[in-house]
Amino acid sequence: MSDLQSMVDDMVARGVRRVHVLAWRDLDDREAGGSEVHADEFMKRWASAGLDVLHRTSHAEGLASTARRNGYDVVRRGGRMTVFPRTAVSEVVGRMGHYDALVEIWNGVPWLSPVWCRKPRILILHHIHGPMWNQVFPGPIAAIGRALETKWAPPVYRRTPTVTTSDDTRDELVELGWRPELVATGPVGVDDFFRSDPVVAKTNHPSILAVGRQAPVKRFDRLFEQVSIARRSVPDLRLTLIGDGPERARLERWVDDQDARSWIDFAGRVSRDELRDHYRRSWVVASASLAEGWGLALTEAAGCGTPAVATDISGHRCSVLDGETGLLAPIDELHRSLVAALTDSERRSQLSRAAEARARRLTWDALAEGVLSPLHAQVVR
Repeated sequence: MSDLQSMVDDMVARGVRRVHVLAWRDLDDREAGGSEVHADEFMKRWASAGLDVLHRTSHAEGLASTARRNGYDVVRRGGRMTVFPRTAVSEVVGRMGHYDALVEIWNGVPWLSPVWCRKPRILILHHIHGPMWNQVFPGPIAAIGRALETKWAPPVYRRTPTVTTSDDTRDELVELGWRPELVATGPVGVDDFFRSDPVVAKTNHPSILAVGRQAPVKRFDRLFEQVSIARRSVPDLRLTLIGDGPERARLERWVDDQDARSWIDFAGRVSRDELRDHYRRSWVVASASLAEGWGLALTEAAGCGTPAVATDISGHRCSVLDGETGLLAPIDELHRSLVAALTDSERRSQLSRAAEARARRLTWDALAEGVLSPLHAQVVR
C-alpha cells in the first residue's frame, strides 16, 4: 500500500473524508498556469485514494458554475476578487455543504482561513509576489497588495502548516514570521507523458522555446531582447512562444517594430501532444520570468531531454540545477548563457541527459503525499 493510500485510509477511519480546496482559478480557466496544474495533480490523486474533494474557485468565462473533473467536484462562483469574501461566508454558513478539512491555496490574495476555519487545514503558497504587484496594478493598489502579503496577513498564518515548492520561498516565510517547523518544501512532479523520443529530431537550426501565459511577470519582451543579442553570435537562432495572455498584442507590436517576424513565432495555445513535440524538438527552453513558484515548463522540457536557460530566481533555482540540468543567469546576462548552451553541443548534451534523469525522479505521487502529510498529521495527533 502506498503512503498516500495509507494516510487517506487513516483519515477516513477518523471521520475526515470531505476536503474543500480553495483556489483563485481552476485548471480549465483560460488563465490557468502551473499553480492550477499543481492543484489538479494532488486533488485527483486524493480523490482516487478515497477522499471526497471539492475545489472552490472563481467564475471563469465560458465555463459552467459547477463541474466534475478527474474524480473531484469544481464550483466556480464569484468574480476574481469577490470570490474571497463570498467563499468565506459560504463556508461559515454551510452553503458549500459539510467538510472535514480545508486546503487554502494563497495566490497573492489570502482567503484568511485561520480567522473562520476551526477544522484541520493547511496552506499552499508557491511564492511571494513582491514586485509582481507593480506590474499588474497602479502604485497605491500595488502597495496595498504588498502590505497585505508581507505585513498584514502573515501574523494570521504563522501557526498554519504550510507547503511551498521552493527553499527560497520557505526562507522568506520564516523571515515573515512562520514557524520553521511548520513550513514544508516539496518538489513539483513531471508527468511521464513528457519523455524524450530518439525518433524525434531536434530542429535543423538553433531553437529556443518559451512556454507560459503572456503576462507582465513572464517578461517575454526582455527575453526577446536577450535572444536578439544572442543572435549576433548565433545568427540562425529562432524563438517560439507557446501560450496566450494579456500581453500578446504588445509583444506582437514589439516583434513588428523590430522586424523580428523571421525569427520569433507565436504558436499560441497548442495541444498537449503538440507541446511535447515542441519540447522534444527545441534545443533549449527559456524563461525570463521575474517570479515563479516553480518553473513547470522547464521541468516538463527536462523530461523531454531539453535543458533550460532561465533567470536566476527562486522558482527557477528549484526546478533547474544551475550548471547541471540547465543554466541560470541575471536577466541582463541571459544572452550569454543562451549562446553558451547553443554553441557547445557537448555541454548541451550533458545538460540534456542530466535534466531528463532528474525529471524522472520528480513525481506527482510524491507531491500528493507531501501535501497531504501535514493535513494527516493534524487528524491523527
